[in-house]
Amino acid sequence: MSDDEVVVAARRGDTWALEALYRTYAPQVLGYLRGHRVADPEDATGDVFVSVVRNLATFVGGEAEFRSWLFTIAHRRAIDSFRRRGRRREDPSDPAGLGADLDTGTDIAEQVSTRLALRPLMAAVDSLTRDQRAVILLRVIADVSVAETAAILGKEVGAVKTLQRRAIATLQRTVSIEAVS
Repeated sequence: MSDDEVVVAARRGDTWALEALYRTYAPQVLGYLRGHRVADPEDATGDVFVSVVRNLATFVGGEAEFRSWLFTIAHRRAIDSFRRRGRRREDPSDPAGLGADLDTGTDIAEQVSTRLALRPLMAAVDSLTRDQRAVILLRVIADVSVAETAAILGKEVGAVKTLQRRAIATLQRTVSIEAVS
């Protein structure tokens, strides 16, 4: 069955198709929201898919349009998170939940090592402007085209190309500096 047929089945409300879309796109949406440092990316991912299910009947298009629509919703959730964070400076957390995101099925030392290895990369991504970060995350994590990225962000294709070029240059400088340090 093609991806377009899965989207059509999901629009009809077929549970299996909704599950297939979730399994396919949830990791990408989660990665996109994590890359934007959304306070609770798992919760925001759930919100994105709740919006998808609520509005899927009005959606028109195939898989490519669905992916653009989905990441438009995810981008709006990221913006909502930025706005909330700007109004509320603290991010309280329950001490009982510390370490709850570790996968107990695998070696803890390996998980910590992986997180430490990713720290310089996340610091480099954090050095980007919000628009540069959105472009890089959509192009790399979500694997969307320049045209789709422009549509999601409400920007011109040329602006997206410029943002991407500047983001890559910033990442190269930042990672090179980290490697020397």
